[in-house]
Amino acid sequence: MSDTSTGHALVDDTAAAIRAKIMSGEIPIGAQLRQGELAKSLGVSRTPVREALRQLQAGGLIEVVPNRGAVVRVPVPWEVREAYEVRAELEALACERAVDRITDDALEELRRTNRVLRESHSEPSETGRPAASTLANDRFHTLIHEAAGNERLSRVIGQLNETFPRNVSAMVLQDNSRHREDNLHEHEQIVAAIEAGDHAAAREAMRRHVLSAGEQLARWYERRSSTVFKG
Repeated sequence: MSDTSTGHALVDDTAAAIRAKIMSGEIPIGAQLRQGELAKSLGVSRTPVREALRQLQAGGLIEVVPNRGAVVRVPVPWEVREAYEVRAELEALACERAVDRITDDALEELRRTNRVLRESHSEPSETGRPAASTLANDRFHTLIHEAAGNERLSRVIGQLNETFPRNVSAMVLQDNSRHREDNLHEHEQIVAAIEAGDHAAAREAMRRHVLSAGEQLARWYERRSSTVFKG
């Protein structure tokens, strides 16, 4: 492999590592991204970190603010609503496709994830690690994506899910007990529709569920955006 190819791979790996820290909440929204600290924590020089930050800036995950440098960007609420509008239609399609393809084992696992959600929604996450409820929620959706049997569809949904820090969605649920109950009830409606073989009901239940999650997330950012210093 040439030195140029090696350098590009290192930058890509560095960008992926920084993205993972942001998506998990280890580096929160609004936080400064200091090149020296990142280089030390990742075991690389400042050069790949600098290039990785440019890559992440181009992708919209970070921004450069006067007098502060690179910071984790606070999403604008309308961006959240737009992204979730698209995601709702794609997840609805996946759910509709899953009706005819899901196995009994996968259905039972969907039920188990809902039981975990009910038992662990109030459980806080450990530093740098997602809570059991977050893992269960992600697994619920992943099971349906897998059952849909369309890799391109799953990949596009995954890309949309990576648009905003994943830990914030968990914080939205932890902050609002009513929303937690609504989220769980919506999951149960989805499972019931799939189990009944009702394509239209499964599609609509998932569409409403994702739109509701997007609206809650957008409102969360609306409340927080005025308190996060942006320069």
